[in-house]
Amino acid sequence: MILTQIPKFHTPQALHFFKSPKPKTLITSILSTTPNSPQSPPLLTIPDETHLQLPLETLFIPPDTDVSSISDPDSIGGPRILKGSNIVLSWYASDAEVKVAEFVKSSVSAEQCPDDGLPEFALVGRSNVGKSSLLNSLVRRKKLALTSKKPGKTQCINHFRINDSWYLVDLPGFGYAVAPQALRKDWERFTKDYFLKRSTLVSVFLLIDASIPARNSDLEYASWLGQNQIPMTLIFTKCDKRKKKKNGGKRPEENVQDFMKLIQEFFHSSPPWIMTSSVTNQGREEILLHMAQLRNYWLKH
Repeated sequence: MILTQIPKFHTPQALHFFKSPKPKTLITSILSTTPNSPQSPPLLTIPDETHLQLPLETLFIPPDTDVSSISDPDSIGGPRILKGSNIVLSWYASDAEVKVAEFVKSSVSAEQCPDDGLPEFALVGRSNVGKSSLLNSLVRRKKLALTSKKPGKTQCINHFRINDSWYLVDLPGFGYAVAPQALRKDWERFTKDYFLKRSTLVSVFLLIDASIPARNSDLEYASWLGQNQIPMTLIFTKCDKRKKKKNGGKRPEENVQDFMKLIQEFFHSSPPWIMTSSVTNQGREEILLHMAQLRNYWLKH
């Protein structure tokens, strides 16, 4: 599939999260490698840090969230944009800390997955995008999910129970993998079947390598999720890798901007996104806070 053939559609709204139809007010999203505290005030303009200017309509705004004071740097206790993202933090974001994490089971179909009704978040991305490393970073355990320099190590639907109340799900990567083509097609079949049938799936976190330019496979996967109305958050990985411009490379934030421009060609509204690094733990707190507000809204409704 070439990019011009991807249809334009609405960002999945299965959780009824929405964006307010506001004028194009510019908001700053700080791209910082230092995790922020949930109690810290909005950080909207810090000249010493790299930042993006975001129109208000491109923000991911949870319901019941007043964004009238979000551009006020002196506002304390109100809504703020999570660092390195387009996501507004709301009062739904409670109980974000990971206290206990344990592997539960591996499955090769949606029917084999745990049936206890707990909410879950699925991690998926191209092979070698850093999926297992991100999972280990989120739970602060180096070997909870098996990592490997050889792409294609994850071959099942792997459920990890967090705080005995929700799941992180590690899925097989797509694209290059050292495995027979028939096996790779089988991974794709049961992964997409899981997306379509799993009623407890709160959101898919699609991982994208921000150290390199956008890939067709990433855009096509995002397109498929959107067409099937599956809630999605874009997680940009490897944001610690700084390539020198003189060698033709772009900084991660430039690749993020380029990717989001391509996405906007095919989506009526921007999906939520977060910049991360498993090396520096950039984005770890932001992901957990975002998961918390999605999860708590899902449980309430």
